[in-house]
Amino acid sequence: MEKDKKFHSVLLSEDKCKGCTHCLRRCPTEAIRIRDGKAVIKSERCIDCGECIRLCPYSAKKARFDDFDALKNYKWKIAMPAPALFGQFDNLEDMDIVLTALLKLGFDDVYEVACAAEKVSEFTRQYIKRPGVVKPVISSACPVIVRLIKNRFPTLYKNILPVLPPVEIAARDARKKAMKEHPELKKEDIGIFFISPCPAKVSYAKSPLGVKKSDIDAVLSMSETYFRLIPEMNKTEIPETLSNTGLIGISWAGTGGESSALFNDRYLAADGIENVIKVLDEIENDNISSLEFIELNACNGGCVGGVLTVENPYIAKARLQSLKRYLPVSRNHVIENGGVVDDKAFEKAKKNYIWTQSLEYTPVNRLSDDKVEAMKILAEIEALTETLPKLDCGSCGSPTCQAFAEDIVKGSAKIEDCVILMRQGTDNKKQKGSEQK
Repeated sequence: MEKDKKFHSVLLSEDKCKGCTHCLRRCPTEAIRIRDGKAVIKSERCIDCGECIRLCPYSAKKARFDDFDALKNYKWKIAMPAPALFGQFDNLEDMDIVLTALLKLGFDDVYEVACAAEKVSEFTRQYIKRPGVVKPVISSACPVIVRLIKNRFPTLYKNILPVLPPVEIAARDARKKAMKEHPELKKEDIGIFFISPCPAKVSYAKSPLGVKKSDIDAVLSMSETYFRLIPEMNKTEIPETLSNTGLIGISWAGTGGESSALFNDRYLAADGIENVIKVLDEIENDNISSLEFIELNACNGGCVGGVLTVENPYIAKARLQSLKRYLPVSRNHVIENGGVVDDKAFEKAKKNYIWTQSLEYTPVNRLSDDKVEAMKILAEIEALTETLPKLDCGSCGSPTCQAFAEDIVKGSAKIEDCVILMRQGTDNKKQKGSEQK
């Protein structure tokens, strides 16, 4: 693996890699190459979507996350379950059973990310009504989508919703709550542990977007937490009353949950990285400008489809539908009176919800800092591409013929790596030999 420039949660186990092309052909940012019979992840292109983890038949890709031993590093430990966690359990009728079981695992308190999701929904409703906001607004809740736009769709920067994701708002609120209730604690005494359905949120905590440093101290795998919770849940007869979320917050676990919370029917919600790219192409081509809000989730089904979950995403989503049945619409608000209703209140809320760090464009396709040199390299790549078979078979170790041409020009591949050209060359020699006879 190339040396990381930023933290990445998706890693390669070289000993398990067989050099197949499953990950190579499906990586949405062409971040993977096959070199010397092993996959290589190009750090600057990787967006930690986890698609390669999902597809690898040999489990050669894995997610990096924190261990439960990290609880020992803090005096006060707070668990932050993502809404998707509640959809993992069969026949769950009370979310408090899960939250109580988390306390039994060694946490001192729990703070549901769904609570912060309700606040973000309320703030977003007001934000998209403000004059000058570029439409359609693209949700920034999924870090994969933000990184994808940074790498591949730089013209859509202005459309990204510059609002901190619920997980960040939850971490801040959880820490404030702990310090208020326990004034003897220092900030560093408190450990915020997010229970994540996907590796992208692990990367976010270590290399955040829109904020200089995240308030999340550690990220735990949802699947590992699930298996630790089951025994404790089975022993819980009367759970503590802990849950403070409503229908809107839990709905964020699945595709369409964030959009429906805006009470605006001019939206589009899509999931699955390939569908997401198609939608972004449409926005870039100005084909769906009539919409006001775009919700995009890299995983199929939304967060319930993350690679760190246990249950089938559609089963999990159905379970959440049952849980939501008796919940109030929302229990959490940006301000106490239940809504941001005027300019003064909105401006006050902005300080807590809007990004404090602007996005930096990451030109992964830049060929040279010198424009003339870059044009020369591009012309060389295009000319070389014309000589290739254009089958995009991946046998050369590059995802497409154009990517292969670029790799050759940059010196990381050789023309001899093209199996088709080599076979054609061999056939031509045989034919010439037979003609001479």
